[in-house]
Amino acid sequence: MRARVLAAGVAAVLLTGVPAIPATAGGAARAGSAAAVVVPCPKLPTPKVTRPPRPTPPAAVPEQQRVGGEALATPGLTVPPGAPAPPPVTATSWLVADLDTGAVLGGCGPHEYGTPASVQKLLLAATMLPKLNPKQVVTVTRPDLDIEPGSSAVGLLDRGRYPVETVWLGLLLQSGNDAANLLARLGAGSAAAGVREMNAEARRLGALQTRAVTPSGLDGPGQFTSAYDLALIARVCFADPTFRRYALTERTQIPAQPALRKPGFQIQNENQLIYRYPGALGGKTGFTDLARHTYVGAAERGGRRLVVTLLGAEARPVRGWEQGARLLDWGFGLPRDASVGRLVEPGELTTASPSAPPAAPVAAAPAASRPTAGAPHWLGGAVVGGAAGLVGLLAVLLAVGRRRRTRRRVRRRVAWD
Repeated sequence: MRARVLAAGVAAVLLTGVPAIPATAGGAARAGSAAAVVVPCPKLPTPKVTRPPRPTPPAAVPEQQRVGGEALATPGLTVPPGAPAPPPVTATSWLVADLDTGAVLGGCGPHEYGTPASVQKLLLAATMLPKLNPKQVVTVTRPDLDIEPGSSAVGLLDRGRYPVETVWLGLLLQSGNDAANLLARLGAGSAAAGVREMNAEARRLGALQTRAVTPSGLDGPGQFTSAYDLALIARVCFADPTFRRYALTERTQIPAQPALRKPGFQIQNENQLIYRYPGALGGKTGFTDLARHTYVGAAERGGRRLVVTLLGAEARPVRGWEQGARLLDWGFGLPRDASVGRLVEPGELTTASPSAPPAAPVAAAPAASRPTAGAPHWLGGAVVGGAAGLVGLLAVLLAVGRRRRTRRRVRRRVAWD
């Protein structure tokens, strides 16, 4: 009887002392992580906006959501133990990583599907930049100019002749969708073939949640990416010195076209980070009504190079590049060994055995030790650890009770016999 009373008391403590496990955005705990606490991401209030209906993303694949480490398989916040809270932003998902070591410093829903908008042009750059001669002069065709009316364009002219380097600058500074079509055609023979090569490059990089439908990032059915995938793509881009030079270019001249009797004109870099953030390395902005604001930015400070990626942000009350700058500040404030996972290396997933488990994170925090919302970072681990101890005590008490009841039954049978 005493064991039963104690066991009941322990059970009561367990029921009242362990926090409820929040549901994920899908309404249920994610497969393989049912015991993980989903920590809400710090959010800024956003204005109401009118947007097209969001497309239904593909079903979540647990193996893909664990790429880079178990701690990244969450729709909520993941940060190193003891790290200060990241700044609130309007982005629906984001990630901060080290460009050189590949360590992921933190994120919000890093493997959640999002719509890329023009940051998809980084995948085009990662795919085509090594293939094209920047000094080659190319001729624009009418299909290259087949873009959505009113969308961003450099202003390339049908039958105009431009150096490839100028076209790249038009893509990265002015986010030209006409430049994207031209570069995809030059690199693969047609824009459609260029998109196929972009998707093959995404798979090689380990960006398994990325699917391009257009070379420019203009919305298309089934086009998705994730904050983690964008970081993989950006890391490859920033490893290329030519890309870094283009990304930091403040302005360039689009040459005149004498044969078409059209004058030249100047374009400027739309990424405000390069003008306003010390140590900025550049990046890419993006926007569509569906995707909202997307952003990739990188900077160097104290010998560290960090990259930030954002999806689904609103420009009010803080613009996308400023949200990226705040997250970069947060990342630079963390210790150099801080990590919740890592960026996989190009080719790592395609050469690994299909049955091999995902690579372990670099110094990733165990799920139980990650901070819970509104509580010190150690509280989650203490509660889980305490709960485990109570479960063990409960099992011992019940076992003792069973042994006592068994001995009493044996004694009774002996007496009756």
